[in-house]
Amino acid sequence: MKMGKNKSIRLGNIIIRNLPGWLLIFPALFCVYFLVVRTQIMSIIYSFSEMKGFKVVGFAGIDNYIRVVKDTMFLKLLLNTFMYTFWSIVIGYFVPIVLAIAINEMVHFRSGFKVITYFPAALPGVATIMLWYFMYYPDATGLFNAVLMKFGLEPYVWLQDPQWVIPFIVLSMTWHGAGATTLYYFAALQGVSRELYEAAIIDGAGFFRRIRAVAFPHISGISLLFLVRQILAVFSVMEQPLQMTDGGPNNASMSLGLQTYKYAFVQMKPQLSMALGVIMFLILCVVTFMYFKLNKKIEENNM
Repeated sequence: MKMGKNKSIRLGNIIIRNLPGWLLIFPALFCVYFLVVRTQIMSIIYSFSEMKGFKVVGFAGIDNYIRVVKDTMFLKLLLNTFMYTFWSIVIGYFVPIVLAIAINEMVHFRSGFKVITYFPAALPGVATIMLWYFMYYPDATGLFNAVLMKFGLEPYVWLQDPQWVIPFIVLSMTWHGAGATTLYYFAALQGVSRELYEAAIIDGAGFFRRIRAVAFPHISGISLLFLVRQILAVFSVMEQPLQMTDGGPNNASMSLGLQTYKYAFVQMKPQLSMALGVIMFLILCVVTFMYFKLNKKIEENNM
């Protein structure tokens, strides 16, 4: 009894001693629970429910999942979503790295170039989407078509081209998001000792060899982290295709994320939306697991 009492006293002392820290972190924990954890749990529960509107009326088992997977559009939307992810890596993954290296190597106008690079990230997302939508406008009033016509070329349909609509949307996403990521890479490069660059120069290393031998090894960890973050973010893409094409033409730019929105707010079938959301969550869990395995292997090789 005395031992149990002593443990209770020690636990109470620990709680009292750390109370200011818990009070400071409580608002964040409160928001994380109600906006992230609770919503995830409730969406999983509702995905197994039969709903009338947004009201649960019964238990559906895995019927919602079967309906989602059997949807004739599911495989096409899954392929489109992977294409978004693929093109985001091809078009946008190396852009922040190149910009960060360029800023790091600059002697003059570095601060101004950082502002210019980050400026698109400071714009509201909807404003950026609408800006690119009008730049892609298919007639002569679109900016890109106006440039083409200056060179005597015919206007191009841009977002109406089902073969290239996804890369065009990804290009606008890259323009908006690359600036913020560039600053992270730049901060990592600033942590590299100048003595390493000087030693490489003394050894006769040129620009590209210095980048390969000095810069890349110091940003390899953060670059892998941002690769996974980019995959997670782009796999859930919804706003850009919704506002730029509404999934068209002929569902060529439709994504799983946009389909979850349409299930919930257009077709009024929130149970299907949540079931599809859980499927996306499981796919991303697999990607995250692969990242941790790959990261662990890289760390073991570097030891």
